[in-house]
Amino acid sequence: MPILFEPLTLRDLTLANRIVVSPMCEYSCADGFANDWHLVHLGSRAVGGAGLVITEATAVVPEGRISPADLGIWSDAHAEVLAPIVRFIHGQKRAAGIQLAHAGRKASTDVPWEGRAMVPPERGGWQAVGPTDQAFTEGYPVPRALDAADIASIVDAFRAAARRALAAGFDVVEVHAAHGYLIHEFLSPLSNTRTDAYGGSFDNRVRLCLEVVAAVRETWPDHLPLFVRISTTDWVEGGWDVDQSVALARKLKVLGVDLIDSSSGGNVATAAIPVEPGYQVPAAGRIRREADIATGAVGLITTPAQANAIIEAGDADCVLLARAMLRDPYWPLHAAQELGVAMDWPVQYLRAAPRDAVAR
Repeated sequence: MPILFEPLTLRDLTLANRIVVSPMCEYSCADGFANDWHLVHLGSRAVGGAGLVITEATAVVPEGRISPADLGIWSDAHAEVLAPIVRFIHGQKRAAGIQLAHAGRKASTDVPWEGRAMVPPERGGWQAVGPTDQAFTEGYPVPRALDAADIASIVDAFRAAARRALAAGFDVVEVHAAHGYLIHEFLSPLSNTRTDAYGGSFDNRVRLCLEVVAAVRETWPDHLPLFVRISTTDWVEGGWDVDQSVALARKLKVLGVDLIDSSSGGNVATAAIPVEPGYQVPAAGRIRREADIATGAVGLITTPAQANAIIEAGDADCVLLARAMLRDPYWPLHAAQELGVAMDWPVQYLRAAPRDAVAR
């Protein structure tokens, strides 16, 4: 059995395999509410066989959205429309995850196919916030610097979002602390130049991340796993790096985090990122070995052999696929065929399955 298709157990949750649908923004909501697009998008990946399907970045407050078209969970009504999607995923005998997020200074921008320019209030935009009043880059909103009361409110919003995610039936919560969004902005000395308890030293810069994770873990049941996605490096000298990521992962493990979803970049617009197949895998491996915590590898992982080799080498416990899943929602089923695994297929699709397929 290729290790890619071995079960993965985290707390009381056992994933059918080690293939995870990475959070991917769809920019298809009105007022943060999921709709038929999300049911079909996420549901088809569950039909396709991924062990865990994670929603896109889901804002814990309205101003935490990247764009006005982002998904949200800042009210019970938002959770209620996510529940049928979770039920469908469970109906495929797959696990459902949700990524809780706050976009920080990268909020109130347009959808990618419209250029990501700042969205002004008259077009549905809002005041972005961040650790300081420094904008991400030219053309992005100038954020308002958060004060201590603002920070406490955001921590409470993550806590409430976790409660709603549980009510909707999700099996996994992932805290988004990567890609230049709010928590990452606090982690990096390049974007966090505060002089209070949330800036300066490493311990101060990780404070918001630890407070959010502690609040979520207090709300999230002990029997269900908690993930944190981090950018392991800013790819810029003097910024956040892998050494700091390892140190943070050790602290997160103590708080009850079960897996570090290891991505990179997103906080510096001019960063020169050496993008190539599996370019983020070495950082996932270092964190796994040095922090003694499970990791997920993500980033230009495209072939079944490559995905299996990453896990077999001990660099990660699972792989998170994004673009590969957009190209092929049934990537896991096709990967099983390529690697010679008798994977379970939806009964509705058995007529097209290999002879040794198992009915789901």
